[in-house]
Amino acid sequence: MDIQLYDNWERRLRPFTPLRNDWVGLYCCGPTVYDYAHIGNLRTYLFEDILRRTLEWNGHTVRHVINITDVGHLVSDGDDGEDKMEKGSRKAGESAWQIADRFTAAFKNDLQSLNILEPAIWCKATDHIAEQIDFISCIEKNGYTYRTSDGIYFDTSKQDDYGYLARIKRDAIKAGSRVELGEKRNATDFALWKFSPDNEQRQMEWDSPWGRGFPGWHIECSAMSAKYLTPWFDIHCGGEDHISIHHSNEIAQNQACHGTRLANFWMHGYFLQIDSGKMSKSSGDFLRLQTLLDQHIDPLAYRYLCLTAHYRSQMQFSFEALQSAQTALQRLRETYHAWPAGGSVSSAYQEKFTAFVNEDLNVPRALALVWEMLKSELSDADKKATITEFDRIFGLGLASWVPQALEVPAEVQTLAEQRQAARAAKNWAEADRLRAELHALGFEVEDKAGSMQIKRL
Repeated sequence: MDIQLYDNWERRLRPFTPLRNDWVGLYCCGPTVYDYAHIGNLRTYLFEDILRRTLEWNGHTVRHVINITDVGHLVSDGDDGEDKMEKGSRKAGESAWQIADRFTAAFKNDLQSLNILEPAIWCKATDHIAEQIDFISCIEKNGYTYRTSDGIYFDTSKQDDYGYLARIKRDAIKAGSRVELGEKRNATDFALWKFSPDNEQRQMEWDSPWGRGFPGWHIECSAMSAKYLTPWFDIHCGGEDHISIHHSNEIAQNQACHGTRLANFWMHGYFLQIDSGKMSKSSGDFLRLQTLLDQHIDPLAYRYLCLTAHYRSQMQFSFEALQSAQTALQRLRETYHAWPAGGSVSSAYQEKFTAFVNEDLNVPRALALVWEMLKSELSDADKKATITEFDRIFGLGLASWVPQALEVPAEVQTLAEQRQAARAAKNWAEADRLRAELHALGFEVEDKAGSMQIKRL
């Protein structure tokens, strides 16, 4: 069954055919490690994890690469302002190297908590300075660069199709631009190498043919993807905010050096919305995965929530929706755990499931199929075997989950007993009030004939 993926280069669904026989190259833009990742960032990595799992589901071996940006990402996309790592260092009172290590470890821990498969290759920008210098030299040799007082820049006017990924109209930008060009020739030009300021010493700087300094943000992905996946590979992923600048500039660099658009497919995960706006790490006001843990939310409940929305749709986040996802996940876990083993995978349901995930990762429909199957005439053992297979895509870890003995605080036990007494007295208003108090403490009561069961929300 063919895989259909939405390619942002062509703005349409296309059948996926690997460029090589031995592996599929998948490059995913990683974090800038000046702070913790927020749950909006993590939604993108969840989409990429589903993509990888779908490719493997279809029998492909995936060479998955994630970069770590630990230098060169300026606070402004206009190539001015401070390097985010230097700014983060000052804020934390630690060296740039220390915060890079700390936030890289935190990011990897978040991925593990969300059951996101680890890539085959992690690559740090600071470990590949030589490759980036070589790549810039190639671009320079081919006539696409110019020098200013603060760096070496890419001249986008040399490419007639610059910005095609984002359908950028350079004439319109020029006519309506309020960008301070400084020494830049064009508003869309971008830095390949920045010179260290004369009046200060950076923590991260290197010698180069053009002077002491550091690489621009975009060059690392071109250099490292070419090294590990070749200059023409299968799929490049990132967030939707990468389309107009970062990925357009990566493509420009590769066209200038290697004559390719880097990747055959360009795929992007869309934003997580909160309070009518996208979550932003740079604003300093964001939700971490740890925030959810502090509120007794299982990280895999957030994974489940993300499975309910297609990766190419913006998803509105709320704690109510997250709580519903946790409830649904818990119900699925308990049902799955209670079923007997030894069944067979349903070929009919497997065929439907494959059709859904192969249609541009339609995981929400595949998840709905699971709940449809729960009501089917299949034996419980066959349901368990089939869902075990499906969980290769979902990544919910159903087979490894075991119920935990619940420790009920005395306060919660007392409230539950008071609620049971109120229900027995048909005092429904009081029972509802006590239920709300239990919910506020993170518990609920399941009423059964003549008894009750206390559970965590």
